[in-house]
Amino acid sequence: MIGSVPLAYAAGALTLAQLYAVGLVSSVFSVFFSVAYQSYLPVLLDRDQLMDGNGKLAACRSVAQIAGPSMGAGLVTLLGAAGAMVADALSFAVSAGSLSAIRSREPRRPRADTGRRPTLRSQIREGLAYVARDPILRNSVAFNGTANFFVIMVETLGPVFLIRTLHLQPGLVGLLLALGAVGGVAGGVSAQYLARKVGSARISWIAMTVLSLPGLLIPLAGPGWWVLLFGFGWISWTFASTVAGTSLTSYRQAVCPPDMIGRVSAAARWITWGTLPLGGLAGGALATALGVRTTLWIAVAGGCCAGLWLFFSPLRGLRDIPLGELEPHQDGPAGVRSAARLEGTGGSGS
Repeated sequence: MIGSVPLAYAAGALTLAQLYAVGLVSSVFSVFFSVAYQSYLPVLLDRDQLMDGNGKLAACRSVAQIAGPSMGAGLVTLLGAAGAMVADALSFAVSAGSLSAIRSREPRRPRADTGRRPTLRSQIREGLAYVARDPILRNSVAFNGTANFFVIMVETLGPVFLIRTLHLQPGLVGLLLALGAVGGVAGGVSAQYLARKVGSARISWIAMTVLSLPGLLIPLAGPGWWVLLFGFGWISWTFASTVAGTSLTSYRQAVCPPDMIGRVSAAARWITWGTLPLGGLAGGALATALGVRTTLWIAVAGGCCAGLWLFFSPLRGLRDIPLGELEPHQDGPAGVRSAARLEGTGGSGS
């Protein structure tokens, strides 16, 4: 799809409608990929390897977020916009080749013989119901949705704050925003170590209630060296969220039975990503009414408070997130852990 853009440009037939169509279709494909790769990872790794695997994937993603924009700018300078799109299309070909080189095949699982194929609506309903029944999944989805709502405010208003309020040059603005990806790399690399030393359950809520607190420095940034407060706060936020996200994703992958993990991941993503446009709209409205710096205070305070969803959950009473063998749940499909089961491992319940 992306390769069609430089081809149309070379033929003199590129239109704005095609650019919109390519953006829409490629985004839809990326959603399918995001759900599929998280569902496929448990096929490749044992449960005790999920934290390490998810941490490495998060670190790679953050490295790409650092390198991608700078490489894109360089390619546009050297090759022009159409040439940069050719390189982008080739990068997806490399990705496809890398994925096809994986030799571990996902086992085929027989469908339940119900006489008819389940509808898309019923599968969506099952995924949402699964999330609602599991106390850790339910609170982790609420945490992610709340955090995304406020984080998108900072991502949207951060450049406006740095340019219009602090009068920084665009190059320095880009550098400060890229520091967030540095925090993501550090979080992905250290997630397994912190989980082993502190406990995978403990570090998930400690990260978002304690380690994220330097994020409150973001709206305190000022001219001169004081602008570094923005970078330090942004790094702490991305570091903490990556560590917590690695633990919570590993739990979802381990607790869900194979025939449910895809729809559960899709349901969770629908909720957590659904708050992004709402946060963007709210941030714009609040900035217009209250000012950019005041809105940033609201955003960082709300983002730090999002970790309370994890604190007031069964995770608070556990050292490690349960990643052992799945057990049947009397009120739902196999693999759903009840609050009582979590309490039995040392938790206090929600």
